[in-house]
Amino acid sequence: MLALHLLLVFSGAFDPNIPEEGPSAPPPGWLDVIHGYQGHKGGEDENPLYPPPPAYNPQPELNRNTSVPDVRVPSVSEDVARDALLKFVESKWKYSSKPARNLTFKELKPITVYRYRLETFTETRTSAWQLEPYNGQAVDGPQYGASPPPWDIPMPLPQRYTDMVGKVRVPHSSFIKMCHKCHGCGRTRCSGCFGRGQKRCPFCHGHGRSRNKSCTSCHGRGRKRCLHCQGHGYKTCSVCHGSQNLLHFIQLTVTWKNNVSNFIPDRQPDFPDKNFEQVSGDPFFIDENLLVYPIQGFPDQEICDVSTKLINEHLHRFTSTSRILQQRQTIELVHLTHAYYSYNGKDYSFFVYGTENKVFTPKYPSACTIL
Repeated sequence: MLALHLLLVFSGAFDPNIPEEGPSAPPPGWLDVIHGYQGHKGGEDENPLYPPPPAYNPQPELNRNTSVPDVRVPSVSEDVARDALLKFVESKWKYSSKPARNLTFKELKPITVYRYRLETFTETRTSAWQLEPYNGQAVDGPQYGASPPPWDIPMPLPQRYTDMVGKVRVPHSSFIKMCHKCHGCGRTRCSGCFGRGQKRCPFCHGHGRSRNKSCTSCHGRGRKRCLHCQGHGYKTCSVCHGSQNLLHFIQLTVTWKNNVSNFIPDRQPDFPDKNFEQVSGDPFFIDENLLVYPIQGFPDQEICDVSTKLINEHLHRFTSTSRILQQRQTIELVHLTHAYYSYNGKDYSFFVYGTENKVFTPKYPSACTIL
């Protein structure tokens, strides 16, 4: 057998018993159809099957006015505002700390800012064909019973409002089949040399001579050993890794996701609202249920309107493909103080915002080396 292989390599022939490479994915109709997973159409889908969630009709709690506690708008002291500005200036290497140390405050004006947040914790299930080389492992096939529907397969729930992905094999969906890529041979013909083990020398173009001299690259033979297959003319199958057979199974992927929508009314044109995304506030109202009811009776009507709009949007967006496990709506009071001050006879201002006391300033008196 070795002598035959050496003869084939030496002669530049190829072994006809070794097939060319087939497709990496099984062709349509190659795999069995599993009851309850017919959307896969018997092939390994690049686009997984999204089964709709089981029919259920959860209802929000009865219409009610939201009881909102009295909220005192927080304000910062001059010492806190100055310390916040100094910390901000230290992060800007071009800014001098001298104005922050010596400024004179004129007014600290607290501003009422509400942030509404709606969280919808959902579960989505998808399934797709997967495969692995078969090396004698146990096979949980249809002979052990029918595969349960995607939404009937038990999965442990993660902590609420956290993103997580879990994967599990669908019971009784496994079976063994000959490798579709190598046709059960365990190896495939090298596409670099077309199974010959040698390639035309790129320096002499197969002539064996270059510039009227014997080619030093191929030593005058005109051909060189193929580096893709190390001269064998074939490669181990990249799908079955030489095992000749594949274990096919349906894999269920369960995705838990906390879908969050935030809203802050734009009431302060001099302050960029996107800065609020970086800070936390004081949640003084939290409403949690399987489905929450739109807020009513809150003093800021815009918050009520947004609550209705976002809740309807989440229901429309998620109920067709996912199962809603829980909802939570929150109203936070986000700290925002507009600090007015003077320095060297000129007036300036900056904002202190969030429980972290971050600073935003449209203009600072100095832009030089720190003193």
